[in-house]
Amino acid sequence: MPHAKEGDNVKVHYTGKFKNGEIFDSSRDREPLDFTIGAGQLIPSFDKSVRGMQVGETRTVEALPGDAYGPYHDRLVTVVQKKYFPKSITPRIGQQLQTEDENGRPINVCVTRIDGENVTLDANHPLAGKTLIFEIEMMEIVPSKA
Repeated sequence: MPHAKEGDNVKVHYTGKFKNGEIFDSSRDREPLDFTIGAGQLIPSFDKSVRGMQVGETRTVEALPGDAYGPYHDRLVTVVQKKYFPKSITPRIGQQLQTEDENGRPINVCVTRIDGENVTLDANHPLAGKTLIFEIEMMEIVPSKA
């Protein structure tokens, strides 16, 4: 039976949890995740963890922040007054918005707090700074042609 290696296209089911056991994502109620090993499509720890797996094998992997979504940066949190929002937007906690940096590049932010006229926006990835646990099951391996 083949083992998954760099360049192979694979399909996996996974469940992502925090260290306290809370599930933050799972493919179990949808199609398996389909990706090419080593193509940079996923966080490094997840990509590396499937190498060597066989169809039907299950593996549990711990992803530290540096090998997942990176550290949490306080500098990516800013407070903006409501008057600077377009009239069509009424900010609410948890709302995902897109703004631009000083060079016009898009930045995704999340409204994390509203205090009177002040709205706190966080540009960190929602999983930044967190240790993640993935339970991965190999469903299919399509070997690379190389």
